[in-house]
Amino acid sequence: MDTLTLDLVISVYSILFGFAGAFFFIAGTIGVLRLPDIFTRLHALTKADNLGLGLILLALLPHAPNLLYGIKLLLLWWLVLLAGATGAHLIAQCALRGNGKDR
Repeated sequence: MDTLTLDLVISVYSILFGFAGAFFFIAGTIGVLRLPDIFTRLHALTKADNLGLGLILLALLPHAPNLLYGIKLLLLWWLVLLAGATGAHLIAQCALRGNGKDR
């Protein structure tokens, strides 16, 4: 396989995964705006945004200049997954207790 073909395959891979990630980000945003209560909004936001970020990072991985940058991208994804789950859990707990405004 020559370098031109390899560059084309990597570019197509990155474009497809980038558009798929953007689709999930948009779907999560629409879910937050359209769903009726806080629990379904949290579900739409955390699931769709985490998957969207994962797909965007998979699109960026082939363009990482070395292995260290690829590991940093995967670490970033893991940290965002952890923070998103923790934040959603805390918001859901506050909603169940009735803290804040009414549902």
